[in-house]
Amino acid sequence: MAGPGLVEQEDMTLFQWSDDYSVKVPSIDAQHQMLVRMLNDLHDGMAKGTSPEQLRQILSGLIDYTAKHFAYEERLFAEHGFPEAAEHIAEHAHLVGQVLAFQQKLESKQVSLNMELMRFLKDWLIKHILGSDKKYSALFVEKKVA
Repeated sequence: MAGPGLVEQEDMTLFQWSDDYSVKVPSIDAQHQMLVRMLNDLHDGMAKGTSPEQLRQILSGLIDYTAKHFAYEERLFAEHGFPEAAEHIAEHAHLVGQVLAFQQKLESKQVSLNMELMRFLKDWLIKHILGSDKKYSALFVEKKVA
């Protein structure tokens, strides 16, 4: 049986978006949905036996998009005076460091993409959206961030 935000395995979907993940800021929700799609594309590629080179390209795209998303959030923190910005930015930096270290190991063929990484990314994204990102939701809604 699938847990919250998951669908059964035969669907090949790792993470199913739902309104429970909404931070009530359309631009950020759209970016979060893109991250979910990209994570699902990576998972789908692994499940279908996509070549390691193509999987590395998908992961690289996911990493690049994540960096842009984090920069967008961080710009909004500065513009709107989010009081927990430093904590939140530190979380971003920690994840980026972990993923870049994994990517470096992947490039040097010390590791391969595996379900452990997929679960880590999915769990981190769910925890981050439902925990940390929900904390700025009320402020950004009040400031009318679209």
